Amino acid sequence: MQRPDWDTYFMLQAEIARLRSNCVTRHTGSVIVKENRQIATGYNGTPSGIKNCFEGGCPRCIARIKGETKAGENLDRCLCTHAEANAIMQCALFGNAGSTRGATMYSTFSPCIECSKMAISVGIIRMVVLADYPEDGTRLLNEANLELVKLDYGVLKPWKSLIIKDTNLSSELEKS
Repeated sequence: MQRPDWDTYFMLQAEIARLRSNCVTRHTGSVIVKENRQIATGYNGTPSGIKNCFEGGCPRCIARIKGETKAGENLDRCLCTHAEANAIMQCALFGNAGSTRGATMYSTFSPCIECSKMAISVGIIRMVVLADYPEDGTRLLNEANLELVKLDYGVLKPWKSLIIKDTNLSSELEKS
């Protein structure tokens, strides 16, 4: 029996988290892990109680879709919270903020400068990412000696196909 290694397993969790994103321009998921236990998840989108981005909640994202704003421009006007920030805030919200010290964060994109600052400040020591982000905080993460690992997307493919294959088992279970 084969099982995914820890980095692959938790990156698959981040991929699932990004399915909840309500941003119209980019879907990102993040997971914070301590001692091989998932302690928080996050995805990008407008704050709780604010109209979802895909419903017009973020004027900057709508302007980007219309071609009025380019990628990377006017980021300070975006109402969407990044997945990494949401995961960190989830720890604070549910009272496990201290558990981020020495933790690993998995994210489908490398974190922006702001999220990099947050990760460093809460004691995250390792970050595993799938893809680059145009204005990422790589230099800052390196300066803070935070280990940054870029996972090859290809390692997820066999596990994703296995999940799809297992839906046949789910269909069989539903029949009984």
